[in-house]
Amino acid sequence: MLNTVRTDLFTFAPQPMPPMRGPGPLGWLPQLAVVLVAVFAAVYATEDLAVRSVGVAHAALLVVALRRPLPAWWVSSAMLPVLSLYEPLRAYTGWAWAVQAGLSFLVALRNPLRVMVETLVLSAALLLVLQAVPGGIGPWYFTAIVLAMLAGVAAAATAVHRTREVRVLLAEQESALAQERAHRTVLEERARIARELHDVVAHHMSVISIQAEAAPYRVQDPPTELVAALADIRAGALEGLTELRRLLGVLRSEDRPGAAPEDPQPTLERLDDLLAGVRGAGLAVTAVTSGPRRPLPQGVELSAYRIVQEALSNVLRHAPGAAVRVELAYTSTALHLRIRNGPATEPPSGAARGGPGGHGLLGMRERAAMLGGELSAGSTSDGGYEVTALLPAPVGPAGRTDKEHTA
Repeated sequence: MLNTVRTDLFTFAPQPMPPMRGPGPLGWLPQLAVVLVAVFAAVYATEDLAVRSVGVAHAALLVVALRRPLPAWWVSSAMLPVLSLYEPLRAYTGWAWAVQAGLSFLVALRNPLRVMVETLVLSAALLLVLQAVPGGIGPWYFTAIVLAMLAGVAAAATAVHRTREVRVLLAEQESALAQERAHRTVLEERARIARELHDVVAHHMSVISIQAEAAPYRVQDPPTELVAALADIRAGALEGLTELRRLLGVLRSEDRPGAAPEDPQPTLERLDDLLAGVRGAGLAVTAVTSGPRRPLPQGVELSAYRIVQEALSNVLRHAPGAAVRVELAYTSTALHLRIRNGPATEPPSGAARGGPGGHGLLGMRERAAMLGGELSAGSTSDGGYEVTALLPAPVGPAGRTDKEHTA
C-alpha cells in the first residue's frame, strides 16, 4: 500500500489542466477563476501580515497547480505547519487551509479518485496533528470547518469524475449507435438489391426458361438441333436462377444470424458441366489439365471456377466462334489457370458492341488478390485474348490439402 501511495503522490510530471468545453476564450474560465482566487488570497488576505511574502508565495501555489498540482500540494503541505504555528503568520491560517483544499481539488481533477483520497487523508491527518500540538492552530470548531471544507472538496471532485465517466459512456454509446445505424443502412441496401434482383432478373430468367421449354411445342417437327439448342438455353437459364438464388441468400443472410445458402458453391468438379454448356452455345473449347489433380481449399476452388466461367462468358460476348483453350496446371504450391482464345470468326453481339464495359475483369482480379494470387489479361499477337491466373494453394503436412481427400 505504501508503494502505491508513493507511486501516486511522488511524481513531478506536468499535468496541465485542459480548457473546458466552450466556445473560444470561455473554455479558459476555470483557469482564470483559479488565478483570481490566488490573487485575492495573496493580496487581500495578507494585507495585515508582518511577512506578506510568505502568504503571497503560498497563494501562488494555486497558479503553479494549474500545471503541476502534486508538487504544489506537497510544497503547501510543508508550509502549513509554519503558517499554522508561527504566531506572526497565524492570521493567514484560515486562508492557508483554504488554499490547501483548493490544491487538493486541482489534484483530484487530473488524477484518479484514489489519489484524491490519499491527498485528503494526509491533509486531514496533518490538520489533526497540528490541532493536537499544544498551542495549536486554534479552537476545535476551526478544525471542524476545515474538515467540512475537505469533505466538500471530495464531494465536488467525485461529482466531476462521475460527470466525466457519464460523458465517456455517452460518447461510446453514440459511437455504437452510429455504427449500428451504418450497419442497418448496409443491411437495408442489401435487402433492396436482393428485392430488385428477385423482381427484375429472376423474372426475366424464369420467362426465358419457360419460353425455351415451350418453344419446341409451337413448331411442328422442329429440327433436332433446334430442340437441343433450346434445351441448352433452358438449362442455362435454370442454372442462372440457381446462382441468383444463392446470391440472394448471401445478401439476406445478414438479417438471419447463422443463415447461409443451402446449395453448395460450384467447384472445379463441375468444370466439365460448364465446358459442356459453353460448347452447346457454339464455342469450341479444349480443356487441358497438367499435374496431379488434387482437392483445393474451398475458396480456391470457387475462385478458379468463377474465373474460368467469366473468361468463357467474355469470349461468348466479344469473340463468338473463336477457339478456346482452358489450361489447369496443378503444382505443390498453387493452381495455374490459362484461358486463351483466338480471334472471333463472327461479329460480336449487339450488347457487346454497344453496351458499357462490365466488371468481369475487375471481379476476376479481386478474386485472385483475395487469395494472395495474381491475374493478368490482355490481347495476343494473333488477335485473340488471354487470361492467366496464379492462385496459391500449398499442400499441407503429409501431402494433404485442407480437405481429407485423394484425387
